Amino acid sequence: MSITQKLGRIPLIQGTLEALQDLLFPPYCLGCQRRLDHSRPPLLCADCCQALSFITPPYCLGCGLPFAGGSSHLCGLCLQHHYAFDRACSALAYTPPVSSLLLALKFSGQTTVVATLAALVRESGACTLLHPPDLILPVPLHRLRLRERGFNQAMLLSRHCFPQWRNRIAPELLQRVRATRPQSQLSGRQRRSNLKGSFQLKSSSALRGKHLLLVDDVFTSGSTVNECAKTLRRAKPAAIEVFTLSRSLDKGQS
Repeated sequence: MSITQKLGRIPLIQGTLEALQDLLFPPYCLGCQRRLDHSRPPLLCADCCQALSFITPPYCLGCGLPFAGGSSHLCGLCLQHHYAFDRACSALAYTPPVSSLLLALKFSGQTTVVATLAALVRESGACTLLHPPDLILPVPLHRLRLRERGFNQAMLLSRHCFPQWRNRIAPELLQRVRATRPQSQLSGRQRRSNLKGSFQLKSSSALRGKHLLLVDDVFTSGSTVNECAKTLRRAKPAAIEVFTLSRSLDKGQS
């Protein structure tokens, strides 16, 4: 058999293996547990896909807050230089099924949802809004929380959402040195005070003059990524961009 013939058989073999896998391990929708006819991410049925809410223009050119209409521009907070980062963008709204997938990841250890979340990020096109970073910094967990959870969801998302930049991920440069109450339990004002002094840099010289990309799972009030950005500013980077997989649309958060 020629090399050309062998190469031509590879897709057929892969398709056969995928079909066999689906037969032995039937795929289910991660949102509603409905049976699927394929095992390719995103593992969501048609109804759950219909419920997805992608972040699209118009939105704030600073923090990524979606607007109901008009054109993209800076929101009031960004005009007041409220945030320490240069720009933030998110792929999806923090609504079901995305919210349920992230909760399953963080609090039930269901890391199998990450491939589906990364597939949704690629579909959103949000990554095309980012400048190629010199370094990617996942928002860190405190060592006690990391030991309890067993993984850092921001690290997993960094690896799966940006495979082309995997060698630029530097989780050791930004560290969380103070254990804090979960942000989800706090109001906007409490979120900001809760995080003060929580982060520190391991090496300022490694960040100086670099284009940084800070990655997290959810942008709610922006307190976590903003506190991280304040800490990173001490190293005098060239720019700080923020990417979060999802964004809360709750206007009550501040």
